[in-house]
Amino acid sequence: MIKPPTEREPRDRTLESFEEIKRPDAGPRTAPVTGTHSVIGLQDLRQRIYATAKAEPEKRFWGLFVHVCKLETLRTAYILAKENNGAPGIDGVTFEDIEKAGVEAFLERIRDDLTSGQYMPSRNRRQEIPKANGKLRVLGIPTIRDRVAQGALKLILEPIFEADFQDCSYGYRPSRNAQDALHRVAVAIAEGKTKVIDIDLKAFFDNIRHHILFGMVAKRVDDDKIMRLLKLLLKAGGKRGVPQGGVISPLLANIYLNGLDKALEELRRKATYKNYISMQYARYADDGAPRSCTGDEGGPLGAGFQERAPNHPKLHGSKALVVSVGGKGMAATVSGEV
Repeated sequence: MIKPPTEREPRDRTLESFEEIKRPDAGPRTAPVTGTHSVIGLQDLRQRIYATAKAEPEKRFWGLFVHVCKLETLRTAYILAKENNGAPGIDGVTFEDIEKAGVEAFLERIRDDLTSGQYMPSRNRRQEIPKANGKLRVLGIPTIRDRVAQGALKLILEPIFEADFQDCSYGYRPSRNAQDALHRVAVAIAEGKTKVIDIDLKAFFDNIRHHILFGMVAKRVDDDKIMRLLKLLLKAGGKRGVPQGGVISPLLANIYLNGLDKALEELRRKATYKNYISMQYARYADDGAPRSCTGDEGGPLGAGFQERAPNHPKLHGSKALVVSVGGKGMAATVSGEV
């Protein structure tokens, strides 16, 4: 007899993951400075931000921009960008070009542009790649310079919003992956939750509305310079949407969908009777799979879903698909816009 998978023991892997970021230098940590001020490394800073955000869910953070501009943050962002080894942006500059001219000078120019308020991102280079359904996915490829700026901003903002994200979200998050999402789904099926609604948000990244996103970020960030930099980076990709290919885009997408996660988690709580949970939900980026043991119109995913979810996603059945996952199981693929 095959033993069904069990839920993994919950733990705060996000805080653990902040300890895994490689420092850009191999030397020892800087010793604290005596007096009222101390030198804080990037890892320690991220851990402190996360712990504070977790403990104070209503807190708005200020004084963040100075940390974005630090050379340690920019170096780390550069290392992470280079590890991805992406194609050059619209300016054609490669990592080899930068390293021939000198990485430190490159990072110092970015720092100086940021601190002086003269930083202006370049337009993203558009690149089309084929999808499995025969359609094309349009990527917006930033220049390496802009990738470093985005990465530095992400390094400082990420621990704030990681404290707010729901446990059902798995895409592009520290110490989480698609296998974890699949495990949650496998556990739900083993428990008898075999009626599935697979939610696909149509052209999600292309349709994110900037004013809504800015409002969500501003609930946690009280720093005009951070907000200005974020607006500059987003407007480089157009008046709407976040570019697929941008370093900070996955974080912004998770911020935008966090309200949807909260709405479905609330439905999940209402679908709980004593110790039995009749609904489960997992999301990886813009794909979600709520699973229910009832699944009918009156169940937890009934007609009230669109009204309860933030931004009122427009769902339609143009890609409906019925498959069996065991017994009388049913899966419906639903696409929509936010």
